[in-house]
Order: sequence, then C-alpha cells, then structure tokens
Amino acid sequence: MSTPVPVPSPLPWIPGLAEWDRTDLELVIGQQRFPGRGLKSRRLVLNEAAAGSARLEGDTLHLAVAPGDAEWALALAAAFDAPDRPAAADPAARDLLALAAKVGASPTSVLIEGPTGTGKEGLARLVHRSSPRRDGPLVAVNCAALAEQMVEATLFGHERGAFTGAHAASPGLIRSADGGSLFLDEVAELPLAAQAKLLRVLQEREVLAVGATRPVRVDVRIIAAGNRDLAADVAAGRFRADLYWRLAVFPLHTLPLADRPADIIAIAAHWLLGRTGGDGLVPWLAPCAQARLLAHGWPGNVRELGNVLDCALVMCDGPDIRARDLVIDALAFAPPADRGPAPLPGVVRDAEHLAIARALAASPTRRDAARRLGISERTLRYKLAAARQGQPAAATVQ
Repeated sequence: MSTPVPVPSPLPWIPGLAEWDRTDLELVIGQQRFPGRGLKSRRLVLNEAAAGSARLEGDTLHLAVAPGDAEWALALAAAFDAPDRPAAADPAARDLLALAAKVGASPTSVLIEGPTGTGKEGLARLVHRSSPRRDGPLVAVNCAALAEQMVEATLFGHERGAFTGAHAASPGLIRSADGGSLFLDEVAELPLAAQAKLLRVLQEREVLAVGATRPVRVDVRIIAAGNRDLAADVAAGRFRADLYWRLAVFPLHTLPLADRPADIIAIAAHWLLGRTGGDGLVPWLAPCAQARLLAHGWPGNVRELGNVLDCALVMCDGPDIRARDLVIDALAFAPPADRGPAPLPGVVRDAEHLAIARALAASPTRRDAARRLGISERTLRYKLAAARQGQPAAATVQ
C-alpha cells in the first residue's frame, strides 16, 4: 500500500494545488516542505509574487506565481513532475495514457492509430517504459522514410555481399531491438514482401537476413503505428490481413488536439519546459497567449502547436510569451496552393514567408535565422510582425 502524499492547505494565490496529483516531487512553499511519493531529489519551490516567472536550477524548479498565473504554474509543475510521460490534462487523454501503461506491462503487440501529429510515438515510448523491457532498447523507424529497395535489408539485416554495395554485414533494426521494443511508425507503408517477413518475425520469433541461409532467434516486441485506417487497407488489399491481426492485438487510438482542448496548455508547458535556456529561465506563457492558443482549432495537432511555440520563442523578448508573439494563422507561413496565375507581389510575399518559415525551423535563435536569410535581426522581426498582421512587408534597409 503506497504512502499518501502530504498536500498543503488550499492557497488563494494558486487554486488547485491541493488537488494536484503529484508523484515524486518534494514541494516547498515558504518554510513548509511536503515530501513526494518517491525517493528522487527533485524539488518544486513555490512563491507568491507580483509577476510570474520560472527558473530551473538542476533538479529544482522555482515558480513565482502572480494573480492569474495559477493554471500555467500548475501545468509547468506537472510537466516537471513527469518529464518522461506524454502531457495530458484532458480526461480522455489521461484514460488513454493509463490504458497504454496497462498494456505496456503485458507482452502483447500494440497498434496505435490516429491522425498525424497526435503523439503516437510518445504513446509508444510510454508503452515501452511501462514494460519489463524498459531497460532494453527502443528502436524507432519511420517506414515511409525507408528507401523501397532497402526496406528488407534495413529491417531484417543483410549479409556481406548480399547485394551491390553490401561491403559488410548488418544486423538490421529488428535485431538491434533484441531484448527491447521496435516502433514501426507508418507501418502501412511497408511493401507486401516486407509485411510477409515481418509476420514471420511475429509468429516464429526469428529473423532471416537478406543473403542469409539460417534464421536468427530474436526477442523483440513490436509496436506499430499509422495515420491511415489499416482495416480499410486490408479490405483494399494493400495490407496483409494476417499481419494486421497480429499487430492489432491491442489497438490504441490517439485523438486530434481539437477533441482534447484541456491538453493544449499541458502540452505547451511540457514543450516549453524542454526549451529552457542555459540561464535556467523557463519560457512563461502569459494568460493572453494561453487564451489565444485555446481559441485555435489546431488542424496540425501537437506538431503545429510545437511549431507555433518554437516560433514564439524567436519572436519574444525575454522569457515571457504574449499573444503578439504567437504566429498561429495556418496560412501565414504555408506554401501557397496552386491557384493558377497570381499577381507578382503576392507570389513574392508567399515565397518570402516560406523562406522565413524554413529558416526559423532550421535555426536555434532568431539571430541565426536572420543570418541564414542574409538580413538583419531587426528586419526579420519586422517581416514576422507584418506576416502576423496579414500585411505585406515594405522594403527595408538590411
């Protein structure tokens, strides 16, 4: 029977703290200390303040909580308490995580289906960490990214000289995951021949490398995922029915972010905590920015949310992120659709927006993005502001 975690009395400046289900953190409020359930030395220090801020010092997170900042402070605290778990505050998302952890303890294969960008790999990692194989490797591969002519050699391995360019033998990804788990993302993209060999791995627990004459025993758990309806692919003859039933022993379904709005702030906290700078300052999401995030529909799901937050880190001054720092309009930096001939200024503007988006995605800071674009940081800031307001950027001195 686990020992109950001591909780503080309700505090008017951070409502909801007494109901917060923390696990391993030691909680410090003023001179009071409340130990966590585990033996870890991680500590959360809370103080009432006139302005909200967060600072990470090793295994201690300091939160200064101002009026109106309680929700963000608790979201950061939850992310700090469970950094290895997918963020979840919505009841449906929490139920899914509990189910994933439960199936993780069993040896069964798992199939995770859901739209792109809804956290399928994070769920797969939770299944692995919840299993007896947690100390073994978790090998993740995107099947859609494998060159068609190299799928079998990459997954199942190959002998030296098995094909042109095979100057040395390779064990393959399945054998590399021996004793652990293999996560096959976009499994529907596997060719039918590779599907047949994967079925044998599941049935016989052995793998035959390309060019080999004897199979090798392997102990690996398969976790598969896809953003397509695999059952429909089976009906259409694009996916083997026998492999589908081997993979879908325990299906899990991720939800679009629009269907779990309570997760938006929780995911933002988890994401931004991971972007803490070298000075230890944790990005702080202002209430106006939170409101703007909650008002968006997120057609790109968690991936879109992460892109918006990363862009906001470039746009903001200091650790505070405000609504004006959020470039959320899905069309602001999207490649233009093929609409036929268009006025030259619009074409130039769309090309500029796309170049800026690519530079921001490939650069750790706004200064680096500006350098990559060959413009000043001030000019980049101006162009971002113009894009956010839907206005064309006038010519500027660079």
